[in-house]
Amino acid sequence: MDNVKKPILAGTWYPGDPIRLRSDIERYLADTGEEKIDGKVMGLISPHAGYVYSGRIAACAYKAVRGNEFDAVIVIGPSHRAYFKGASIYNVTGYETPLGIMPVDISLAGEMVSRSNNMISIVPDDRSPENSLELQIPFLQVVLGNIPFVPILLGTQDINTCRGVADAIMKTVGDRRVLIVASSDFSHYHDYDTAVTMDSATLEYIEKMDIEGFLRGIANDRFEACGAGGIVVMMIVAVAMGSAGVRILEYVNSGDITGDKSGVVGYAAVVFYGRDRNRDK
Repeated sequence: MDNVKKPILAGTWYPGDPIRLRSDIERYLADTGEEKIDGKVMGLISPHAGYVYSGRIAACAYKAVRGNEFDAVIVIGPSHRAYFKGASIYNVTGYETPLGIMPVDISLAGEMVSRSNNMISIVPDDRSPENSLELQIPFLQVVLGNIPFVPILLGTQDINTCRGVADAIMKTVGDRRVLIVASSDFSHYHDYDTAVTMDSATLEYIEKMDIEGFLRGIANDRFEACGAGGIVVMMIVAVAMGSAGVRILEYVNSGDITGDKSGVVGYAAVVFYGRDRNRDK
């Protein structure tokens, strides 16, 4: 397949060997509990640190959709290394990982761009090592196969960008069953107790789907989430599409993994779910 975005972080942030990569993800999935979600999963929040730090937490989120059927996935991540206004989608036909090629849903992506009022742009692949998108793909490949997806990178995460992206999603999705993945870590480099306090409050507002409260917390540095924009997009879409609820599946920080609690990063697995229409009949 031509014009495929090559993996940049394989072999460093996650295993570059396909056998080991699949084995590690399967092990993370096996090590997580089975959470019963009382409805159809419509969205996830998943971390994007190196797998040795956040792989098990990502697995908690992705296990909730294993075996489910979706027409496509939309992954929304922050740009850590390049600043630009609005949101972008790389002009590629797929993303390659050691597990194969995840195809970009060109039709869905094009529709979203055309309905975004110039908020989302198609841009050339700049080969930047952006972990917020790349780290999600192997998990998707293991739990859902090489499903068509739309990878959206947020250059700005202000409310106007979030609303523009959310509106484009809602105008485009229609009857398709689409999973939205908001890629985000939480507090960064506080001591362990401060991080737990901060992240607990952040997750409480997400669980309540209090968009304004979450945004206020981010604005005044009471909350931290590097992928706050994707989370806001997820909440806007979930509220508009009648989400039945949010479940915080797991929270840890890097201090729980390394034992160094002096300056930690927070990770959470969160599920947004809609009402099960079959149960409502």
